[in-house]
Formats: sequence, C-alpha cells, structure tokens
Amino acid sequence: MHQPALCPSPALRRLVAGCTAALLAWCPLPAFADFTALKKLQAEGALVTAAIYDLDTRETIQTLDPSQRLAPASVSKIAVAAAALDAWPADKAFQTRLLGLGGVKDGKLDGDLVLQSEGDATLDHQSLWLLVAQLRGAGVEAIGGKVVVNPAYGPLGCDNVDRCEALERSDTAFNVPLAAVGVDYGTWCVSVQAGAAGDPAETRGCGTVRLPVPVEGTIVTVAANGKNTFWVERMTRDGQDLLRVGGTIPVGMDQRVFRAMSNPALGAGQTLREMLVEFGIKVAGKDVAVVHGPLAGSSHVLAQTEGLALREQLGRMLRYSNNYIADLLTLNLGAARLAKPPAQLAEAAKALADFVASTRENSKGAPPKPPQMFSGSGLTPENELSADDLIGLLAHQYRDTRNFPAFYGGLVVPRQAPFAFVRQGNADWLDRVTLKTGTMNEPRSVCGIAGYLRKKNGGWMAFAVIVNGGPKQKHVPLYKSMEAARNDIQAVLAKY
Repeated sequence: MHQPALCPSPALRRLVAGCTAALLAWCPLPAFADFTALKKLQAEGALVTAAIYDLDTRETIQTLDPSQRLAPASVSKIAVAAAALDAWPADKAFQTRLLGLGGVKDGKLDGDLVLQSEGDATLDHQSLWLLVAQLRGAGVEAIGGKVVVNPAYGPLGCDNVDRCEALERSDTAFNVPLAAVGVDYGTWCVSVQAGAAGDPAETRGCGTVRLPVPVEGTIVTVAANGKNTFWVERMTRDGQDLLRVGGTIPVGMDQRVFRAMSNPALGAGQTLREMLVEFGIKVAGKDVAVVHGPLAGSSHVLAQTEGLALREQLGRMLRYSNNYIADLLTLNLGAARLAKPPAQLAEAAKALADFVASTRENSKGAPPKPPQMFSGSGLTPENELSADDLIGLLAHQYRDTRNFPAFYGGLVVPRQAPFAFVRQGNADWLDRVTLKTGTMNEPRSVCGIAGYLRKKNGGWMAFAVIVNGGPKQKHVPLYKSMEAARNDIQAVLAKY
C-alpha cells in the first residue's frame, strides 16, 4: 500500500526523533507479516532460519532466527554463482586443448598426445570431436605415443558418501567423482537402440560407434507393446570401468542413459582415444595415462576449444541444480584463489565461505565468522548457511551492477520452474518471485529457497528461508515446508 504523499518515509521517521504521537497515529508504521506458517512448523519441531529484507530502504521486513545456520542443500549454489562472477567476467570460457609432445613429421606426431583442460564443466563429446577434427585438419594422421590426460589440478579425493561409493559402482549420473577434466559431466553416455523383436539391442556410445569400455550382458528387443525394463550400471574392476546391462526394450525405441564414471579424467581420455581411432588417426599406445602437474618435455598446441560462457554455465547450474558444474566451478575458484591447488573439494569451498562472509551488508561490530561450506553443490550435509548469510549475499549481488544481470538471469521464476513443486501458489508467487531451491532427505530433511521479490511499485526485496528437520522431527515433508514458506511470502507480497 502506498503512503500518502505527506507521510514521512521510514528513513525520515528515524531522523525526526521528535515526531509527535499525533503524526505517528496519522502515518502508521507499515504492518509487517510475521512468518506465521513457518513459526507453526518450528513449534512442531522443525529448525527454521528466515528473513525478508527491503533492498530499497535497507530495512528488515521480518525475520525468524535469521542468524541460525542450517543445511541449505542446493541453495549453496547461490554462493558459487556470486563468487564465480566476482572472480571472472560473465563471458569467461574455460579452454580445453590438445597438445603434442614431440614434433609432427609426415603426418605423424612423434610423442604423446595430451588432453589438457582448464576445468571446463561443460566439455562434451561434440567438443571432443571438434578437437579431433582440428587435429586431423592440422595434418596429423598418427600418434606415435599414447593419449595423456593432464588435469588443471588434482588428483582429488572423494568428498561425500555418494561419490565415494561411486568409485566402485553407479547406476545414476548424479554421483560423479570429481576431476578437473571430464566429458558429458563426467559420465558414460550410453545409447541403447532396439533391433528386431527377439534380437539384442545395440549398446553404443552417444558420440562413438563403440563404447571405450567393455559391456557385459544383453538388452533384448521385445515387441512394440512390450515393457521397457532395460538397465545399465557401471562397475569398476582393477581401476577400469565396465558397463553391465540387462532387461528389455521395445521395438522402435532409442534411448540414452548417463552413468557416472569412476575416474572422469581417465574416461575422457578413453573417449578421446576411441574418437581418434574412429576418425582414422592411428594411435600406437593402447593405454591412456592421467598425469597431474607439469608435463615432461616441451609441448605445442595442436587443437583447442572452449566451453560455455560462465553466464551460461551458471544458468544451467541454478535452473537445473547441476551439481557437477557447481563443484567444478568451486574447485576452479579454489585453484585461482588459494595458495596452492586444492586436493579436496572442501579446501576449495573455503574460498566460497570467505566470500559469503565478506558480503554481509548490515554487519555490526566484528565481522561475522565465515559459514561452514564443504561444497558448492550442497551435496555435503555439513554445509551451513543462515538467512542472514544469504540475505547479505543477495543484497551484495543486487548492488553489483556489473554482475547482477548474469546472476539474476540464472534464477527461476516459479511459473517457469522445471520442478512441479515450485509451480504452485497464487499469481504473486508465480510471477513476482525469482529463486533458487534446495532439497535433501538424508541425514535429515532440508528445504531451502532464496532469491528476490518484486514489490508492487517495482522495487526489490531479498528473501531466504531454510527449513531443516530437527531433533524432535527429523524429516519434515517437502510439501509442508514449501507450503509454509510460500504462504508467508505470499502474505508479504500482498502488502508490498
């Protein structure tokens, strides 16, 4: 609701200490909402930190335990986006190169061929083919040595239970162990193509005729009205990946699946070697080596490509909550800002925590201690952020006119969100909110949302809500947490 033209603004009220009771009665203070629904969840045993902050007046609209730090899950990615834009321009692109160790004579590279990466999270099999085509265009027809992969940093230890378990097996794409170079987000991209009924389906790579690793088992083609029951899992034996398959696929179906590699750097090199052979470039070395640190001997660039611009990577990371991009960018930040390259994701995440602590807009007294951050993805349940941490980060980005467009552009408007649980609520929620969500089930439930609210007059507010299961109620259903947060935010939007 707009104040009368002669009604003092909140800022003026603070300056006019002698404002009469009659004037205050005539110009009442705005009626602030009270996080009623979230308080009810809190009374039932949930842990909550929440705040809404007016970015125009620099006033807090309402809070609920705003300094309590809780597990944010994927809301952590807001910190990655902000810190990345602080470190690099929005158009920054990370390069990947093919280097030659040795000279090229009569179409033959005398030494090894090196795949070297700056840490491009978006390197895919199409990009590898582009490198191979450039190599062939440079006149290289044979490699006298082997394929070597040279990551920008590492080797890296696994950083959470899921990624550690994926060193032995995986039946999903979301638990990829990290490396500074990988292809297709560190996964084996498997194309399953049905044949004639009763025949085996064809199992091949998405970018190669043959998969670079062994395949055990058979997927059987069944009639068109049959069931699609095929499965693919990746196993690792003696340090080498293999794929196990089984089940059925109906006639006429062609489906892709992605399975986490146990060693993305090695897998990228194996994929590259298969592409070289299929392109007609002979490779003498049968094995692929991963070498960290400086290369032995001088090298020269034979081919190069670059990944998506940073702004595009952040859009994919925030909109689809891409964990691989988030944690690889975190590692890149650590490599750029720490005294030595990180050996663990948690080491690199320290740069994120320090950046979050530096952005607090309304800190009084001693600077706040940095929050706990062990990953940028939020997959580590030990991450802890408060509503105050997130509001400070959001306010900092809002006032950074150089980077705000790229940062804000990665957030999601609920009406256009890719996840159904966000596309609920009234018109104010659906169209006047931009946010990042975060959810987790183990070891306790997590529901987090943070972002911006547009006021009716076109102004801006920042908000943050995190709900965790507590000692009395370990798991709060996601729908209950989202409903409570949404109802309280809708109440604020109805007033402003």
